Amino acid sequence: MFKAMRPGLGLLIGALCLGLPLAAEAHVKWFAPYIVDAPPMRLGLMVQNQWMWIAFGLTLAFFIATRFVEVSRFGDLVQGGLDRVTNPLWARLDDYVRALIAAFFVAIFSVGGVYLTPDLKTPAEWVSWIQLLIAAGIFSRRTMPLSGIGIIVLWLLALLDYDLFHLLDYLALGVGVAAYLILEPMPEKYRSHRFEALRWGLAIALMWSSLEKFAYPEWFYPLVDEKPFLTFGLPRDVFIPMAGVAEFTMGFGLLWTPLIRRLSAITLLLIFTAAVWPFGRIEIIGHGLIMAILLAVGSDHCRVDRLGPKFKLPAYNIPAALALVVVVFVSGYWTLHDVFYNYDDYARGVIDRATHSHNPENPHGPKSDTGIGAPPTK
Repeated sequence: MFKAMRPGLGLLIGALCLGLPLAAEAHVKWFAPYIVDAPPMRLGLMVQNQWMWIAFGLTLAFFIATRFVEVSRFGDLVQGGLDRVTNPLWARLDDYVRALIAAFFVAIFSVGGVYLTPDLKTPAEWVSWIQLLIAAGIFSRRTMPLSGIGIIVLWLLALLDYDLFHLLDYLALGVGVAAYLILEPMPEKYRSHRFEALRWGLAIALMWSSLEKFAYPEWFYPLVDEKPFLTFGLPRDVFIPMAGVAEFTMGFGLLWTPLIRRLSAITLLLIFTAAVWPFGRIEIIGHGLIMAILLAVGSDHCRVDRLGPKFKLPAYNIPAALALVVVVFVSGYWTLHDVFYNYDDYARGVIDRATHSHNPENPHGPKSDTGIGAPPTK
């Protein structure tokens, strides 16, 4: 169906991918004040952003070109090269994933005062001991499922202090990691899906969280103003939507054909790694688990695609699938936010659109019953 492409196309694909403005992948809620129930940007304004559409066009070109390479005679060469580089990790991939999950929970145990990520704070000291138990349980296949259940328990405990909409940022990844820990000790019929669970959890989490860059570009202004080098000299209102598109589409790429998902994972891994230097220890702890999973996806030698393999074969289905996923996620994000917070007063012009907390010492949304977070907004 596809004609063979010239070897130089691989370099072009890599340059196109890495040339996207992606350096600022730090989770904004860890570093900047915000109001979680602030009304998001109107969809009508969002779709008028030409830079967003340019970014979509660039990423689609990368995906389509990669798909052409994948089915050409150079596809096996590229995949074989990746296999040779990642062979040592692939041979012990389960040991690597288990060790990194355990290391993540030891790290947040050491930090203390959080549920799962830096912005989910808790004054309850006993929560940290659950994290240490989760880490300890990972080293035995008999107790791994209990550690997986423990991750879900931590997420549910966070509901006592934080709104469900806020916690949706961490639901998919938590479920994916928990599913891996539960599936790994099971018979091969179920165990064979463990890495897919990780990959799907991460992909959905990336696509969901990327929508903040469209709904609340103002949240990122303090970061960009403080560290202007992150934008590579681009205006912030150009950089932020393009970074959002790249994060969303690379998350989508993790769900596509083997070469696309491996290159998407490697690209995202480079981006998250680059963010460690400007944002420091919080960044590497908060995103350490994501980076570990991305390396696992990039090292995955499996060529099997279990969900819609025939649909993914033609390159022309990529734009259609991406458009469908964008519609589902965008409509879901805006609709759910309206259901949870109902911003009719803003829509009628009764209140102004304030997106940042007025209390920088406690920036994480409205005050909860336990005293966590900023005071409620007027």
